[in-house]
Amino acid sequence: MGLTNQSTGLGTLKELYEVELENQDDIIVGLAGNPNTGKSTVFNSLTGLKQHTGNWPGKTVTNAQGRYEHRGKGYVLVDLPGTYSLLSSSLEEEVARDFICFGNAHLIVVVTDATSLQRNLNLVLQILEITDKVVVCVNLMDEARRKKIRVNTKRLEEHLGVPVVGTSARNGIGLPELKDAVARMAAGEIAPRAKQIQYENPVEKAIDMVRAHTDKLGLGDLNSRWVSLRLIEGDAALMDTICKHMENHYGSRDEKIESMGEEINRARLMLGEEGLDQDGLRDSIVSSIVGTAEEIGRDTVYFADREYRKLDYRIDRILTSRAFGIPIMIALLGLIFWITIEGANYPSQLLSKGLFQIEEWLTRLFIKWGTPRWIHGMLILGVYRTLAWVVSVMLPPMAIFFPLFTLLEDLGYLPRIAFNLDSFFKRACAHGKQALTMCMGFGCNAAGIIACRIIDSPRERLIAILTNNFVPCNGRFPLLIALAGIFITGGSGTLKSVVSTLAVLGAVVLGVVITLVISRILSKTILKGLPSSFTLELPPYRRPQVGKILIRSFLDRTLFVLGRAVSVAAPAGLFIWLMANLSVEDVSLLDHGARFLDPFGKLLGMDGYIILAFILGLPANEIVIPIIIMSYMASGAIIELDSLDALRELLVANGWTWLTAVSTMLFSLNHFPCGTTLLTIHKETRSRKWTLLSFAIPTLTGIIVCFTVAQGVRLLGLV
Repeated sequence: MGLTNQSTGLGTLKELYEVELENQDDIIVGLAGNPNTGKSTVFNSLTGLKQHTGNWPGKTVTNAQGRYEHRGKGYVLVDLPGTYSLLSSSLEEEVARDFICFGNAHLIVVVTDATSLQRNLNLVLQILEITDKVVVCVNLMDEARRKKIRVNTKRLEEHLGVPVVGTSARNGIGLPELKDAVARMAAGEIAPRAKQIQYENPVEKAIDMVRAHTDKLGLGDLNSRWVSLRLIEGDAALMDTICKHMENHYGSRDEKIESMGEEINRARLMLGEEGLDQDGLRDSIVSSIVGTAEEIGRDTVYFADREYRKLDYRIDRILTSRAFGIPIMIALLGLIFWITIEGANYPSQLLSKGLFQIEEWLTRLFIKWGTPRWIHGMLILGVYRTLAWVVSVMLPPMAIFFPLFTLLEDLGYLPRIAFNLDSFFKRACAHGKQALTMCMGFGCNAAGIIACRIIDSPRERLIAILTNNFVPCNGRFPLLIALAGIFITGGSGTLKSVVSTLAVLGAVVLGVVITLVISRILSKTILKGLPSSFTLELPPYRRPQVGKILIRSFLDRTLFVLGRAVSVAAPAGLFIWLMANLSVEDVSLLDHGARFLDPFGKLLGMDGYIILAFILGLPANEIVIPIIIMSYMASGAIIELDSLDALRELLVANGWTWLTAVSTMLFSLNHFPCGTTLLTIHKETRSRKWTLLSFAIPTLTGIIVCFTVAQGVRLLGLV
């Protein structure tokens, strides 16, 4: 149900934060914190599988809501975007701040990192200025002990005036105590004495001037001191919300708003006379916050070894250096691709064999029942066989790639990838975080699109969405590997997997280059703008938890993406079977379509059957090669040959050359997204326009690239 702040009416005006309650007595708890503090681990550990994700209404910033029970009471946990401050300089900060102000939460749990507590206290102090209903969770206490850092939580509690609980959420340590503190705070058993920051004298004087007016506005639980400071600083969004609140309650802005506005102007003039213009005021506020955090940190955190991150720094000098950063990154991705390619072959064959044994059993069952052949053809040879190919080709690589990718994430290496590529994306007027979404696209472009939620700027998020398809997903690996092995390497014997990996790496590098080029073109045309700056924190390297990695990557990524692929591939299988088996003048619709597309295909270095296979392969890239084989053999159903040698003979017999293979590989790298990805794009952007553009941009790029290569090779007489 949708909840608003009934005491103020502000929630209905700024944002409708939807929190699903099983009953009206549930306690709503907001979970805030800096990135890389283990906030998601705390959330997952408390809520288990009783959670769901979505977007904040009207925004493409993800939220997650979960539920847990404690002492017979229900608690709804709302995971707020990770942010370093609440000064609303990014979409994440705005969402987090507005929920704390207007989300009607009973209290806020702020998760901090015990190894970087002093820096994390900046956010804690800002939240305490808004509300005193706060519980501070000092997480990663196990990491702190390992690095010989001791946090005096009792002393910290005295400084902050609110409960402080030390936890190691990954191991479940301290979570019962955290639940108890939340329950006591929600029940009113704790009388908080929240720490208030003491600003410079001119700032305090300005706050008192304006506060005399904000106290009269009836803002409910909102801290009038904090509201006054934000209005003096020029928070237009907050001022607009207050004006709408007054109009909603009194039918007009009321003279209280007018007099408050006049007092704000007088306060600013006074600050100007003290040498504090708008920028100076912001600097003064930040300095006071940071100074207070440092003072508390010095009194509550003890370092037995102040060089505890020395090893991390030494590793980062290599992994993020200009000389070695990019080569190591490419080599590491190559290793992941090699493990994925080599490791997926055998389970893929087993899965395929098992699924086709089921097909044989279903066929015998249909014969026993006397089912008409055309029904068997549509349901088994069309729908089921297509699904079998998609599952057998997609599931094993994803089940290997996603855990390996999640392993890098858990180790703390992914932010290093973003750091290495940040300068390249800035030159392309795109966001540095696009490097992370692009990497996720290697496993599945649909997952890469969902990952674009981490990008703050709507403009840069759209650039990342529109260009994510230029990196090959695991659905395109089989085509790239097979054609490289047949026509480029000639089948390299025992080195086949290595050469295939190098071919995929070459495609990846080319895809990254094209991504940067198209991103720059978009930023100079339909998505004009300057790249936004962002704070990229390099977290400490951590020991990964293999069990949780396997579960999280399989449930959250592999099965999620596979489910969407299956939902799109099922109707496509029926359509492909109909195309292959319905005839006009004794020629199948498949052949008619190929003949129509053949002149266009020849211009691009391919033929009509290849172009048609890409079109019919819209639901899933995995079925492009089987469709090509089916078309050449006129079999009427999707089939696969026994070996690469047999595939080579079939392709050569139908006029393939090395140019055909190169053109097909290039078009596979640069063509419209699969149906699953398009569906995801539409759900993320909620726009037909951007979904159509995400279809058109890579397709036009592929046409231009293939035409240029094919005609250039022919002009030079190389084929």
